Amino acid sequence: MTKKSWIKGIIFIAVVLWMLLHLTYILRTNGDVKDRFVGFYAEKKNTVDAVIIGSSPVAPCISSPMIYGDMGVTMYPLSSNMQRPVAAKYLLKEALKTQDPELVIFEMRMWTAADEDLLGNMAHTREVTDNLKYSANRVDAINAMVSDKSERLSYYFDIFKYHSNWKTLFLWSQFRTLFYSYPDDLKGSAVETDVGPADYPASVDSQDKMPIPAEQEDYLLDLLDFLKEQKLKALFVITPYSATDDEQKMINYMSDLITSKGYDFVDMNRHLDEIGIDFQTDIRDYGTHTNVIGAEKVTRWFEEYLKENYADKGIALVNDHRGDKKYSSWDKAYEKWLSDYESGAETIKYNIENKIYYQLEEED
Repeated sequence: MTKKSWIKGIIFIAVVLWMLLHLTYILRTNGDVKDRFVGFYAEKKNTVDAVIIGSSPVAPCISSPMIYGDMGVTMYPLSSNMQRPVAAKYLLKEALKTQDPELVIFEMRMWTAADEDLLGNMAHTREVTDNLKYSANRVDAINAMVSDKSERLSYYFDIFKYHSNWKTLFLWSQFRTLFYSYPDDLKGSAVETDVGPADYPASVDSQDKMPIPAEQEDYLLDLLDFLKEQKLKALFVITPYSATDDEQKMINYMSDLITSKGYDFVDMNRHLDEIGIDFQTDIRDYGTHTNVIGAEKVTRWFEEYLKENYADKGIALVNDHRGDKKYSSWDKAYEKWLSDYESGAETIKYNIENKIYYQLEEED
């Protein structure tokens, strides 16, 4: 075979691989999580001040557009449903490829669950792995999250799973993800208008502790070591939810472990009066997620926490980007948030007055 033939062959293979990769990006099933990750990849390099990593409660509870509108700080959530703790380090590594955040925030409630209890639906694992761009870090994430080596091939090449979506290939909502980069109107946040009254979290003394599952503690110690190696400032939080007695004890345990390593930990369940959250009206689904009224309350309290513990001390989050043309998309996101909050609050009020409550999905 001549040198020219070799070159043609290499070019042909490169083109096929490029097409396969980007075709995969398009065919991946659309949804809130995909939109959130695609939106993150669309953010201009080194323009995100803080990244939030955690499970599904993050997006509807902490409003990134509101924080920007009130503080001029850009904060973006990399959250997915039932996000397993093992994913945290790989999501952080992914974020660091394009952003240099002043602060990394981790929502920690999933760390109280044993990994074996989080593996019942591998779709939640795919919400992490299948929403990362192809890279060595993505391979590492798959290897860490999928223990059965025989199953990994369909994760490495997820087009095997999504090839049947070909009919959606030319829908704009799909085609726009050709390069896996398209702005998210609310910067990864979610506006929820359902109401599902819930119990308040268990009242547990801060001195009562219970170890978290061993594998989660290993992941946490590894994450803390990585943060130290990278010299990153980090904050670990628990957003308001109906934590059980045992969960609250494990939260206390994590708080001690994390603060002993020199990082901040805040359990919002211990600040409910200050936040002003009402579990009868501000929770969407009977204990797990806030609706948009709850989100406004939590976010406003969180802003004050950030100002007191970071911005006002000059440690991090000191830049106000409002008015900077480079951040005009964040101004638009804030305007949309204000509109969505107003209409969402009216919907919630109507739902409460008419006793229209969130409908739990029935299991087969």
